[in-house]
Amino acid sequence: MDTEKVKQLNDAFRRSTVGGKFMFTSGVAALDKKTREEIVLEVRKFNNFNESNDPFKEHDASILTVKGIEIYWKIDYYDNDMKYHSPDKSDPLKTKRVLTIMKMSEY
Repeated sequence: MDTEKVKQLNDAFRRSTVGGKFMFTSGVAALDKKTREEIVLEVRKFNNFNESNDPFKEHDASILTVKGIEIYWKIDYYDNDMKYHSPDKSDPLKTKRVLTIMKMSEY
């Protein structure tokens, strides 16, 4: 697997939302629309990856704080039918990405 390609695909998806879906857990969905929009913006802008929050160097998850709310986001990889894990997360033709945004307390 090409880790650098996975990282590039994850960054492109997170910044544009093209190639998959953004999902909220119930705790984030219950927040007001303006707060949700700010959270999505901060996730899309996030670029503070380091050894402690990105040990596999795939840019697929992190924790951040928005308006005093600790948020955890992560990317999962599914096949094109969204039933199983992707057979190759470095191949965008075989992978649908799902970025889930949750309150850290929901993790």
